Amino acid sequence: MSPAKRVCPVLHHAIELIGSRWTGAVIAVLIRDGARFAELRAAIPEISDRMLADRLRALEAEGIVLRTVVPETPVRVEYALTAKGRGLARALDAIGKWAHRWSDDGRKGTTATARASR
Repeated sequence: MSPAKRVCPVLHHAIELIGSRWTGAVIAVLIRDGARFAELRAAIPEISDRMLADRLRALEAEGIVLRTVVPETPVRVEYALTAKGRGLARALDAIGKWAHRWSDDGRKGTTATARASR
């Protein structure tokens, strides 16, 4: 197989990272503003505490999310996007526009072939 036909490993890693279940939702919430754990959980229906913690750890490890511990009583932990994370805003906006355009919601009478020709 020629190198031109291989998937770029950098692109593949990025897609796997942001395409992981719940990751896009976490980033979408944080694009609006920083949030505490409970605020994130409330903003993302059906996500478990464990899954949210796993996603936040993974995003922090990638340098996309910054975890800040505020030393007060009780200790407060806040999550915000880094510059790298905020750089995803345009990409997620484009994906959102694509999803709304091509979603089957509200297009029940339209065939897949008709949608593809648009």
